Amino acid sequence: MTATENVATGAPVAAFTDAMSRLVSGLAVVTTRQETGRPCGLLVSSICSYSVDPPSVLVVVDHASRCREPLTHCAEFGVHVLGSAQERTARTFASRGADKFAEIGWEWDGSVPRLCAAPIYLRCTASAVLDHGDHTILIGEVTRAEVREAEPLVFYRRLFDWRLRGNGVRQL
Repeated sequence: MTATENVATGAPVAAFTDAMSRLVSGLAVVTTRQETGRPCGLLVSSICSYSVDPPSVLVVVDHASRCREPLTHCAEFGVHVLGSAQERTARTFASRGADKFAEIGWEWDGSVPRLCAAPIYLRCTASAVLDHGDHTILIGEVTRAEVREAEPLVFYRRLFDWRLRGNGVRQL
């Protein structure tokens, strides 16, 4: 089945989202502290390295996310790239649950909620915020990076259950 839509007609959404679902991406949880002092976090698949000098990441947050407001006004945030053993964490932070931190091991790293089991943790200082369409682009300069060896949790065709082995072959 092939989905084709002409962007000029104003109806590209279904074909576009189907096309983008076929772009393999890693999954990360982005966290910050709310004004109330409570942690907030959400799952993102739109994340990439942005700059090496200074080391920076670019994260994209949906306007409908409850964490969007705290993230757009924070001084610092955390990026936690998830490993293949963290599908449950991914589902928790993708949900609309009230307390996503209730059953997740975490601690404060200054003003940033840090997920203890994430194999990659980047503490970032917010350096730019840009609204575009129905999302906000957040750029953060990395002030701390921790990396532990782990297989990545990969998102492909709207599924969390893809894992990659060293040779790039799908493993369920």
